[in-house]
Amino acid sequence: MTQENQNPSPEQENTAADPQAETGAQAAPANAEAKTSEQEIAELNQKLTEMQDNYLRAKAEGENIRRRAAEDISKAHKFAIESFAEHLVPVTDSLYAALNAETVDAKAFKEGLEITLKQLLSAFEKGRLTEINPAVGDKFDPHHHQAIASVPSDQEANTVVSVLQRGYSIADRILRPALVTVSAPK
Repeated sequence: MTQENQNPSPEQENTAADPQAETGAQAAPANAEAKTSEQEIAELNQKLTEMQDNYLRAKAEGENIRRRAAEDISKAHKFAIESFAEHLVPVTDSLYAALNAETVDAKAFKEGLEITLKQLLSAFEKGRLTEINPAVGDKFDPHHHQAIASVPSDQEANTVVSVLQRGYSIADRILRPALVTVSAPK
């Protein structure tokens, strides 16, 4: 054996003589690890708190959006016919004026009715309400017409012979089909 191996260095003697020095050296990294772990836990708890806060805010915002959308839908249903009603008010005014007229001149009364009808049809047009009024001889369309009767006629089978009541549609949706009589097959 060499002398270096047999004689311990002063540092080795201190370490061998002081057993706490050895555990102290190991304890320092353990403390650092414990502090690091505690810091990580604190950071994770902070992130968790932030995420919970963000979640609650997002949930509240979603609830508010849903509530506002429900209110908007409710208002849309409640006031959906408002613009259409605004177009009908002048028609009502004309009808009241006709009822309050004291002199009864048939020709003037008829002219007033025609003007009122034009106002009404204009209001219908502005409200996208269209008339279904098939002409005599038009092909019967079960989507737009309702046949009340089938009558013998010189016309081709299943064509309109007469219109008993006009139909109406709103934006390509049938409100009421036109009531018609159709020609019977020969």
